[in-house]
Formats: sequence, C-alpha cells, structure tokens
Amino acid sequence: MSDAIARFQAWRRSLPRPPRLQPFEITVRGLRFAVWRTPEHDGMRGKVPLCCINGGLLFDHRLLWPALSPLAATRPLIFYDQRGRGRTQAPPGPRAARIEHDAGDVVALRQALGLDRWDLLGHSWGGGIAMLAADSDAAATRRLVLLNPVGTHADPWLPSLTERALPRLTSVQQFELRAAHARTRPGAPTAADPDALSDYARAIYPAWFADTTLATLFNPPRSTSITGAAVSARLRAEGYDWRPRLGHRIGPALILHGVDDLIPVEVARETAAVLGRDTTRLQLVPGAGHNPFWEAPSIVFPAIDRFLDAEEPLEPPAPTP
Repeated sequence: MSDAIARFQAWRRSLPRPPRLQPFEITVRGLRFAVWRTPEHDGMRGKVPLCCINGGLLFDHRLLWPALSPLAATRPLIFYDQRGRGRTQAPPGPRAARIEHDAGDVVALRQALGLDRWDLLGHSWGGGIAMLAADSDAAATRRLVLLNPVGTHADPWLPSLTERALPRLTSVQQFELRAAHARTRPGAPTAADPDALSDYARAIYPAWFADTTLATLFNPPRSTSITGAAVSARLRAEGYDWRPRLGHRIGPALILHGVDDLIPVEVARETAAVLGRDTTRLQLVPGAGHNPFWEAPSIVFPAIDRFLDAEEPLEPPAPTP
C-alpha cells in the first residue's frame, strides 16, 4: 500500500458517516433539474448555502459527493446535475450545447430556489462554470471557491494536456491515452462521441493525481451524455477566452490549486490575476494534483471553512508564494 493510499484511508476512517442528501426536482429554463441538499441543523443558522459545481463536463454531481461531505458539517450544501448529465433533462438540440448555457443555468437555479445570496464552489471545468456564473450574478454571489479550476483561456494548457499527462503513466496507460486522444482530437469523426470522450477521461484519469497509485481507489463513471460531449468537444475545437468578461464584478474568491496538477500553477496564478489581485486569494497545495480534497484534505477543508466564515470585510490577501 502506498503512503498516499494509507493517508487517504486513514482520513476517511476519521470522518463521520456522510449525511444523506435530500433529492428534489426543479424546473430551470424549461428543463427538469435534479437537485440535492444536505440536511441543516441549528448550528447552521445564518449560514449562506454553498452550491457545488462538479467538473468533467460529461459527469454528474457524484464527482463531488461524498468527497465534499466534510463541508456539510458547518453549512448547507447544494448539488445538482448539469443539463443533459446524470438525472437532469437534456436540452433540445443537445449537440448545440455550450458551457455558457451551463453557467446561465447556475444563475437561474439560484433564482428558482428562491435564494437571494449564496456561495459558489467549482472544481476543474466546474470552476469555469462557477467563474462565468459569478460574473453574471455578482450581486447574489457572496464568495467564490475554485478547486483546481481550468484557466480563463484555453492556451496554453488545454491543447497540451495529453502530452503533459503521458510521462506520468505506465507504457500500457500511455498506449490507451494515445488511442483515446486520437478519437477525441478536434477534427476526428468521433470528437464529440460520448463513448470516446468517456474513454479519454478514464485513460487520463491517473495522471491527474500527484501519486498515481491513489487513482486506483477511484474511477470516473462511464458517461453517455450527448450534451456534455458536445460542450467538451466544442471547447477543444474552438478554444475559449473568458478574460474580457471576468474580473470586473466578481467578489472575494479563493483558489486552491494542487502544485502537481496537470493544469500548471502558472495557469492558477493568471486566473488569480484576472479575477483581481485585491479580492482573490491563491493557495497552492503541496503534494496534491487535480483533486486536492482527496489528496490534501487537511489543508483544503480548513482553508475553505476559514474563507467562507471570515467576517466582512475580508482581510487583504497575502502575497502569493
């Protein structure tokens, strides 16, 4: 057993049983969304709800639950499946889906839930959705937490992702990733095929971890989402650049970024600069890759709690190391 697996298992054994999520459906922008809440208790009185947005583009809320269950001890959490993923209804013409549609759903979801304010947390591509949503809904987004978010523009991290992943993998894993990459690269006939993109996600998965042995405890589910596949393929083919629209209205933000992530630390530094150096805190997490809530939970969860519980106005951020 590796040290990384031993540390993770010891941490998991130290946790209480995760609370049972409370499921319900709500209509948002003409689609039936599957939504879940965590139970509340008297100690949460006055706490702003935290909406958690998973990454992956293809997958549903289970990428973050029960991974984020420690946060449920002190505040109400909201999870949901993005349009056309998991149990949420697919939109008409799913192959026209864009990540901007996902961001608009976040704003509409808050309104449909009758919430005047909430906090947002986004992981990976969910961080991109959260940034776009917070920019569009700044008055109602109190604070923003980003866990290893994608960059504010595609270059240079997205086109070179596969090449950076290969050295972390075994020869067999490299063969599988190259084959999956060939099927999903822009211009390939299967570039927007859900099965091909699901194969790619599974092939690259171990490389997201600082210690690839930890990846053996997890495996991303197989996705059949046409909607998610269309969003993913479009971003790969067209690229993106959100810099012109971000940073003007977004309030206090915390970026937690694993030092050993496939998304380079330089990308996280630039994201912090785009969102605003006076309002954004960047905390680098040593010994962690793309999933710091599993790889460094003793750092990640206290940092999130401190940021969300800090009184207004927040202290100016410390200089980024």
